[in-house]
Parts: sequence; structure tokens; C-alpha cells
Amino acid sequence: MRRLILILPVLLILFFSCKEEKKTQHTIEIKEGMALIPGGTLNMGGDNEQADPNEFPKHKVSINKFWMDETEVTNTQFEKFVKATNYKTVAERPVDWEEMKKSLPPNTLKPADSLLLPGALVFHKTDQPVSLRNPGLWWSWTIGADWQHPEGPESNIKNKMNHPVVQIAWEDADAYAKWAGKRLPTEAEWEWAARGGKENMIYPWGNEDVDEGDPKANFWQGLFPYENKKIDGYMTTAPAKSFPSNDYGLYDMSGNVWEWCSDWLDMEYYKNPSATKANNKGPQKSFNPMMPFQQEKVIRGGSFLCNDDYCSGYRNARRMGSSTDTGLNHTGFRCVKDAQ
Repeated sequence: MRRLILILPVLLILFFSCKEEKKTQHTIEIKEGMALIPGGTLNMGGDNEQADPNEFPKHKVSINKFWMDETEVTNTQFEKFVKATNYKTVAERPVDWEEMKKSLPPNTLKPADSLLLPGALVFHKTDQPVSLRNPGLWWSWTIGADWQHPEGPESNIKNKMNHPVVQIAWEDADAYAKWAGKRLPTEAEWEWAARGGKENMIYPWGNEDVDEGDPKANFWQGLFPYENKKIDGYMTTAPAKSFPSNDYGLYDMSGNVWEWCSDWLDMEYYKNPSATKANNKGPQKSFNPMMPFQQEKVIRGGSFLCNDDYCSGYRNARRMGSSTDTGLNHTGFRCVKDAQ
């Protein structure tokens, strides 16, 4: 009995310690395939002489912690969504001319019905140097191109299930995110996550030039758009996690495929006082003087087609846009989720 009296307090301490440990463990939120991005204050905007005017002025944005997919959504993951919902992507639907012409200059002539069949834009390498002011020289509307046939009807994703899904319009990315119980990142969240805790650095890995040292990302190495030396090993997409992650454990925040954000693209938004609002969701509508009739969403991160001579899209601050119904074979996405 004396021994029991002496041991009992120790047993009680151990019992309640175990209960407290289990309680603590239960409060730790774990999201499979996602990284927890800490909250903080982002110094948002351009970092070097390559920055475009729409990346200025640099401004402070406070951001709450959130979860972000470690990788871009893969073909395997998107296939599960499609099988569960029977979803048809924008590229798999006939073109609605009445809807499409709203984004075009007035009096634009209707294309032949044979061109309004399901399809998407596909990149084609040129045979020689061309003017970089005319993307139509390397992009072509391709009937039958979609997420399962990214380069056209004769292509497939049989050996690319761990590659990022492409030919995804913003509408498709948003539908997947909602199905997965997630959402698309705001532009500020995306840039904060890409920087990986590094202040005012040009790239997710720091300031070392993209062409120096070991390959850091999947991008165009050579003279765009006709010569790709493939030093990184890839002509188009690379499998997820082919290159080192940033300090937040995120892969391919530079290169591989452009990633959709939830924000409308406003080229002048950084000058707006609301740009500094904590956890802001961006402007109410799109504004791009180069495409005045088109409402565009932000895309970030660059792709396997990015090159310093053309777009330097792999910079943390680089921002571009695309219409919500546009699918291309270098555009994908990743999702985020609010942290409790």
C-alpha cells in the first residue's frame, strides 16, 4: 500500500501529461501535399532593373498564414476531379462566339464555324529568329488541344501524369479548387509564398542569375522562340519536384507553368491605396490598356517558355494576365487553403 501511495502521484502526472500531449497533437493542422506558409508583411513589387512599370511602387501588404499546394496541380490530381464530376474544361467545349466577341474590339468579324470547335492555343517553335512583338508567330489555335492533349489531338499525357496539368483556363482552375475544398491564391499570397521568407530577392532561390550554377527551374534556355538548348533537360513541362524547393517547401514557383491567381489584373493597381490593405483580394475589375476589351486574371511564376530576352517570368514580382477562358499549354495552377 505504501508503494502504491508513492507511485500514484507519478502515475497521475504521466496520465495528465499524455492527455495534454494528445490534446496538443490534435490542434496541429496537417494538410497532405501542402505547406504551411507563415503570415507576415510582404514588401510587394519589383526588385531589379528588369521590373515592368506595373510592378511598382513597392508596397507593404500584411498576409495571414495559409496552406499552399507544394506543387502545381498534376494531371493525376486533375484526372481525379474530372472522373468525380464529369467536368468539361473550357478547351473541350465548342467556342461560344457571342461570349467570345465581348473580349474583342467592336466589329471584329466572326471566324469560320470550322474554327469555333473545341480547342486551345499551342506553342510552336519557329524555324528562325522572329519579332518578339508578335506572339501569333509562335502560338496557334489548335482544334482538339485540351488538358489530355496539350499539344493537339495527336499528343497525350500517358507518360506525364506527374507533370502539371496544362490547357487550363481560369474557370477550370477555380472549379477544381472549389471541388478540392480550396481556392486560388491571391496575387499577394502567391508572391509572399514564392519569396520563401527572403526579403527583396529577385527569384525564389535568391539573387543568383537564372542561367548561373545548377539548373534551378524549367525555362527556355537559348534564343526564344526558335532555339532551346534544354540545359535543364526539358522542352516543355517537367515532372513535379524536378528542381529544388524554396525555403517554404514549394516547388516550381519559378518556371514550368504559369499559375492562375484569384485577382483581376490591373496594370495600375499598385498605385491604388487599397493595394496596401491587409489580405486584399485585388481590384474589382481588370485594366490592361494593351487589351482594353478583355477582362484578365493574374498569372504568376513564368513557364518553360520564359527567357530573359522575352518575359523573365520566373522573377518573384513578375505579373502578367490572361482572359479567364484562355487555355495554353504552358498554363496551370496550384491551390491554397485558409489556416485555422
